[in-house]
Amino acid sequence: MYEWDPPKRLWNLRERHLDFVDAQQMFDGRPVVHVPSWRNEEERVISIAAINGKFYAVVWMWRGKNQRIISFRRARDAEERAYHRTHGG
Repeated sequence: MYEWDPPKRLWNLRERHLDFVDAQQMFDGRPVVHVPSWRNEEERVISIAAINGKFYAVVWMWRGKNQRIISFRRARDAEERAYHRTHGG
């Protein structure tokens, strides 16, 4: 199950034109790179994958049994390179 902060989702839609609902595709079985990321003593994960030929990054964390999406954005160059090192291409 996925969850997120509704105002943060609206901000992401307005500023980045990306919907947290679409970020769920990152977890549908496609090749992904997961990188641990700590912030404010929270264990977070940055997941990088391609959606429709473009690379994206989702920052998320476990909240109980749910995956809480924190951010969804285009992947940075270094993140895309890490994906290619892991999965080729």
